[in-house]
Amino acid sequence: MVTCSQYDFIEIACMFKLPIEITLKNGEAHQGNAFDTGYDMQRQECLFLDMDGEHTAFPTEQLVAMRALKANPHFDEVTFE
Repeated sequence: MVTCSQYDFIEIACMFKLPIEITLKNGEAHQGNAFDTGYDMQRQECLFLDMDGEHTAFPTEQLVAMRALKANPHFDEVTFE
């Protein structure tokens, strides 16, 4: 489960459309611009990444780490374990 303070970093990434890399519990890594948060068709809370113009949903409960790919004053890497 994502804590409030961790969720703040997700919201910051979306607010500034930061390029990020996320790592999922299954070991997959995905890169894209943080776009938005919301719910998918299964009503799972998700982080949406803009990946080459396509918005892809990733359930927040599957996140292990989120790393900023562009220097910013907010965070370098956030872990969700």
